[in-house]
Amino acid sequence: MAEKITSLPNRQPATSLSWSATTDVGRFRKNNEDAFLALKMDHREVLRLGKYGNASFADGDYIFAVSDGMGGHNAGEFASRIAVEKITELLPRAFRLEAQGMRAGATDLLDELIHEINREIQKLGQAYSELEGMGATLSLCWISPGWMHFCHVGDSRIYLLPESGGIEQITEDHTHVGWLLRNGKITPAQARFHPSRNRLSQSLNALPRTITPHIGAVGCDTGDRFVICSDGLNEGLSDINIESYLRTPPEKYAELSGAETVVAESVENSGKDNTTAVVIELK
Repeated sequence: MAEKITSLPNRQPATSLSWSATTDVGRFRKNNEDAFLALKMDHREVLRLGKYGNASFADGDYIFAVSDGMGGHNAGEFASRIAVEKITELLPRAFRLEAQGMRAGATDLLDELIHEINREIQKLGQAYSELEGMGATLSLCWISPGWMHFCHVGDSRIYLLPESGGIEQITEDHTHVGWLLRNGKITPAQARFHPSRNRLSQSLNALPRTITPHIGAVGCDTGDRFVICSDGLNEGLSDINIESYLRTPPEKYAELSGAETVVAESVENSGKDNTTAVVIELK
């Protein structure tokens, strides 16, 4: 388990957040194998949220996730749905136990969650021949006052856009190309257009493989934003363009939310893959 904890300078803690989420099948695919999730949870209940909203941290913690499925027929679509539905089922239950002092902290909860989802996908893949090759990525943010805890497998991504400016990819792409980039063997430009950039080294998969999820936490405050996206978004938008379109959206997107803006621009530029984004802003 790889754990990353980053603490930012102490500023004004956020008391609320807003979010937007959307997904697009793209210009060439017939099925949308992406899925996203937005939840509010406290010690009593879990509430599934819509595509847009504003809410207070006084009401609970917030979960946002994106999963990108893969596999023949409809197996990929099924795998991504399993991932988000298992989050809805497992994480709130574990959260309530942890609050009662019966479990470990957020890092252990997320590690257990992602392995349980992987076991479920493996079980179904072995039970049904039509699901044999299915798999999915998963990138999840658990946001509470002052902190964003995350877990991640695959090549979907989580970005931080600090209030002060810039954009940082928080998660590591679980691809050979991602490994080459992290070890300085290729440049970001070479990684972006590498022919093997979508070949995964890790995923939630029906095959009996072990996984090492990327798990960590990032300190956050008022004005910071997070973006969770499937790799389809990166086909049409570079990191610097994601930041630009969110901070200063063009006039043609004036009526769209942040997630709708970056997804629409990415699909217009590429559209080769299903494209999904969730954009969260702390207030």
